[in-house]
This record gives sequence, C-alpha cells and structure tokens, in this order.
Amino acid sequence: MQKIEIIVRPERIGSVTAALDEAGCTGYHYTNVTGRGRQGGVEVSTGRGGQTTTRSAVPKTVVTTVVDDALVEKVLEGVLLVARTPGGGNIGDGKIFVSPVSDVIRVSDGERGGGAV
Repeated sequence: MQKIEIIVRPERIGSVTAALDEAGCTGYHYTNVTGRGRQGGVEVSTGRGGQTTTRSAVPKTVVTTVVDDALVEKVLEGVLLVARTPGGGNIGDGKIFVSPVSDVIRVSDGERGGGAV
C-alpha cells in the first residue's frame, strides 16, 4: 500500500477527485491549506488604487489517499493529467508525494491491511 499526498491549486480539486474516482480510488480526503513552495508567492492588487503587494503564502489543497500498489501509477497518471496547467504546466501547479504504508487498521471492526482501506 502507498500513501499519496497531492498538493494542487484549489480550483483543480474537482478535476483531481474525478480522476481519483476514475482510477478506482475508493477513498480520500482533502484539506485547504496555505503555504509556500518554489513559486515564492504571488502579487495581488489591493484597494482602489491598484496597489500591488506580494503574498508569500498561497492557497493550495492537499488530497490524501492510500491505495494498493497496483493502483499507484494509474492514480498518478490521472492526477497529473488534470492538475497540470494546459500547455506544459507552470510553477505552482503542485506536488505529489508517495510514501509506503506499513499497516492500516479500520477502527470500527479492527480489520487490518489492504482490506481495511
């Protein structure tokens, strides 16, 4: 089993969750966060005078799921297809982290392993 954490632009969350569903991912959760990566922030206009200021942290959405090893590549391919900015991608499109999971335990009945996912 593998844990996949996907950090994307908030406006892409609908497409990303649809890609997860299509890949056969049966469960996930997501959280809206604010952070900073290589992008280094964005310039925003404030007030009537159009004064610009730089926000060092930008909004992102983190999607987390755990899938069987056999689904990992299918999930990654689907997410990359919809999360990347058309035309080759841009800085700020996000990151995906894949980590091994040694065990899963379903709280309601104590089932362990892949069946608990």
